[in-house]
Amino acid sequence: MTSPALARSSDELIRAEEPVLAHNYHPLPVVVARAEGTWVEDVEGRRYLDMLAGYSALNFGHRNPVLIEAAHRQLDRLTLTSRAFHNDRLARFAESLAALTGLDMVLPMNTGAEAVESAVKVARKWAYEVKGVPADRATIVVADGNFHGRTTTIVSFSTDETARSGFGPFTPGFRVVPYNDLAALEAAVDETTAAVLIEPIQGEAGVVIPDEGYLGGVRDLTRRAGCLFIADEIQSGLGRTGRTLAVEHEEVVPDVLLLGKALGGGIVPVSAVVARREVLGVLRPGEHGSTFGGNPLAAAVGSAVVELLETGEFQRRAAELGVVLREGLTALLGRGVLGFRSRGLWAGVDVDPEIGTGREISERLMREGVLVKDTHGSTIRLAPPLTITEEELRSALGALEKTLTA
Repeated sequence: MTSPALARSSDELIRAEEPVLAHNYHPLPVVVARAEGTWVEDVEGRRYLDMLAGYSALNFGHRNPVLIEAAHRQLDRLTLTSRAFHNDRLARFAESLAALTGLDMVLPMNTGAEAVESAVKVARKWAYEVKGVPADRATIVVADGNFHGRTTTIVSFSTDETARSGFGPFTPGFRVVPYNDLAALEAAVDETTAAVLIEPIQGEAGVVIPDEGYLGGVRDLTRRAGCLFIADEIQSGLGRTGRTLAVEHEEVVPDVLLLGKALGGGIVPVSAVVARREVLGVLRPGEHGSTFGGNPLAAAVGSAVVELLETGEFQRRAAELGVVLREGLTALLGRGVLGFRSRGLWAGVDVDPEIGTGREISERLMREGVLVKDTHGSTIRLAPPLTITEEELRSALGALEKTLTA
């Protein structure tokens, strides 16, 4: 028997949220009740092609059967011990993730913002204990247009006024330089610099891809300056760009790698700081922790995610279908699309503002049965599950063409 809550219409459920949910999001007016693969279904039974994939948290599709099975098996055994005790799933997860990334040690956390906050703490501790920076003088250099989360410390170095306004006073110790500008980065780095923290591709900014050689330049500069290179791959990593990691497009290995979103398979929040032993080795018991970080359920799902990536299938799909995506968007240049940036199955599309804002285009696409998300101005983001078929991708591109040229 269907419960009264589940029997309510989309409009009724949206209205019900208004008085009881904080208004920190402005969702599209669709109420999802079920999902499978690349498709979601609302409470009235209407189906939509998901071209957002939970900001890359659903790289492997909704309810991926391999990941769901791993979660079910673990749910029947053990879900949480806290880190007060060992559990029989964590070592395997850490070993496999370290091997996948080519690094040494793993600090398991839950959310992407937690991973970034953890990396900030670790970088500062490393600066004092290993580099020899005087106490409380460590600095971290970040890039304009960054998005690393929304905690108080993280918005302290955001350049998005919507994220910052009204939340001060801000945490000191950060220097902001233009993205994709090695000269500006070099000028900002000095003897107090603990780390350079950047996104290899800026997702929230509109899938901004730096010039070829930029990531290699950051790696060289940080090595010469004796500071850490922290790559935030929470959105760009784990197959999205056609490689396991976006830094691999320049064959770069950072000192510290931040992962999240897809690491939990769209089932549970899982994030991780993965780093060289010299870096994560500065942590001692009691200095940092998380009740849920590294829990058995998260470790079981995370291990299954790593196994999927070890096959290379999802990276190949993203690379091959990325060509289809790029060709489809190229055909729309001058026909409602002013420009776009794409890598793998990830694109930021700049729509002619005379046609509509990014929000308006997203709403029109929703009515065509395709779900996307706007970002700044008239830019929309496309990031489908890596399980999408070529036919589904071409269908989404057709819906975009119809929306822009109607």
